[in-house]
Amino acid sequence: MISADMEGATGVTWTDDVVPGTEQWQRFRRLFTGDVNAVIAGLADGGATDVLVNEAHSSQRNLLLEDLDPRARMLTGRHKPLSMMEGIDTGVDGVVFLGYHAGAGCDGVLSHTYLPNQITGVTLDGIPASEGRLNATLAAEYGVPVLLVSGDDKTCDDAADYAPGAAHVAVKECISRYAAICLPPSRTSADLTTAATTCMRRAGRGKPTTMAHHIDVEFDASHLAQAAAVVPTVEQTGVRTVGFDAPTMTEAMKTFKIVTAIADGAVQGKYG
Repeated sequence: MISADMEGATGVTWTDDVVPGTEQWQRFRRLFTGDVNAVIAGLADGGATDVLVNEAHSSQRNLLLEDLDPRARMLTGRHKPLSMMEGIDTGVDGVVFLGYHAGAGCDGVLSHTYLPNQITGVTLDGIPASEGRLNATLAAEYGVPVLLVSGDDKTCDDAADYAPGAAHVAVKECISRYAAICLPPSRTSADLTTAATTCMRRAGRGKPTTMAHHIDVEFDASHLAQAAAVVPTVEQTGVRTVGFDAPTMTEAMKTFKIVTAIADGAVQGKYG
């Protein structure tokens, strides 16, 4: 399975590169699809017989289906129970985090966690958590190993901690949140295919890791914490923070998804 986000795709450095409807987004959809195809090719070369690609960015309707490698299937569209990780519970033998990025409050190209700016920090069981860490913990609950993580160099540094056994491919070097030294698609495609082929050696479900978890979320404004705290089990723990416990990571991510949706809806124009 490939969980495909866009901020960490080849060449992406700017807001318009990933915002649906812009001219730049139309351009980078092709590069994004190229990254996905490079990984599909590598997974197939490594022995994969079925590859499910789950669109995981914004509207989750960014990849070009007509250009997708025919050896894969694509899950596209929003309102999926497990969001970026929909399909992880279907018996897959491994997951690739493609086009991922650093978490909220961290250095990295277009760094954020779920919301572009409103969330300034997330911790999972007391540890700063990017989308990658959250999703890797969810994958572990189903016994699914993270095989490969791609994005900028900061993303790979993060992945070295939460998925040390995975392959890590940096397609660009972060200079700032909106600038990077980028490799051309011909090079990133080759790197992604090679890594995907090699990482298939680790494919295969292991023992599920199921346990209770605690998530804390810090927002950039007090009213977002107040709005999120209306969710049952979620408590406002500070002026701009909320926290909650969940018996499993699956339940934790469902609650987190609700928290982010409510906070996003509470943003008010220029002042946020």
